[in-house]
Amino acid sequence: MWHDVRTLNATTNALLGTLVLSLVASGLWWVANRPMFTLTSIQVEAVGEMALRHVNASTIRTTAVPRLKGNFFTANLDEVRLAFEAVPWVRKASVRREWPNKLIVQVEEHEPLATWGDDGRLVSAKGDIFTANLDEAEEDGELPEFYGPEGSEKEIVVRYRELQDWFKPIEVTPEALQLSSRYAWTVKLSNGMTVELGREQSKTTLKDRVDRLIGIYPQLASRLQDKIESVDMRYPNGLALKAPGVKFGTDGKKAKR
Repeated sequence: MWHDVRTLNATTNALLGTLVLSLVASGLWWVANRPMFTLTSIQVEAVGEMALRHVNASTIRTTAVPRLKGNFFTANLDEVRLAFEAVPWVRKASVRREWPNKLIVQVEEHEPLATWGDDGRLVSAKGDIFTANLDEAEEDGELPEFYGPEGSEKEIVVRYRELQDWFKPIEVTPEALQLSSRYAWTVKLSNGMTVELGREQSKTTLKDRVDRLIGIYPQLASRLQDKIESVDMRYPNGLALKAPGVKFGTDGKKAKR
C-alpha cells in the first residue's frame, strides 16, 4: 500500500478534505454563535390589513417567548411557529428571519362567532374551536350559542349563516343553534321563540319549514305578540305552538289548558 502512489494520494486528499470540512464547520459554528446573532427583536404583525385586537405583547411574553430557543441561525422556525400558535387568539402563524438578529411573525387571529357548548370554548367565523377569554370575545356584544356533536362545528356555522338570511323577512336573528346527536336542528330566535326544525331530510327541508313559519308568523304575532315560547315545524303540513297558557296543535285549533 505504501508503495502505491495513487492510493497514498487519495488517502492524503481524503484526510485533507476531512480536515478542511472540520475547520469550516468549526468556523461556521463559531460565527453562528457570536453575540451579534442573539435574537434581540421579534416583530409581530397581522396578516393582511386587519389590526390585531387580542394578541398583545403581554400574552406573547408569557406564552410564546419562554418556548423560543436558539439564535438567528439555530432557531427552529417550525418550533417558533408552534410557540406562537399556542398563544390565545392565534389561529395561524408564519415566521421568517431578518438579518442579523430578528424574527418576523405574521399572525392570523381567530374571529369569534359564537360560544361552543357549556365548557367555555368558542367557535370562530371559520368554524374553528378555540379557547380564549369570553369577556374579550364579547367586546362587541353577546355572542350566540352553538351546541352540537364534536366535529360538527363547521356545519353549524354554515347553517347559522343560512338561518340569518332565512329569518330576515320577520326581522329576527338566531341567538342559539343546536344540532342534536340525532342531527335534528333547533334554533332560538332574538324574539325569544324556539323553533324545532328537525332533521334535514332533503336539501330544502329546513328552508321549506322556515318559509312555512314565516308565512304564518304575522298572524301568530298579531294574536300573541311576543308571547310565543316555541314552535314545532316538524309536521308535514302544520305546526305545534306553545305560548303561556295556550297550545295549538297541527289542526290549528286551540288546545285545552
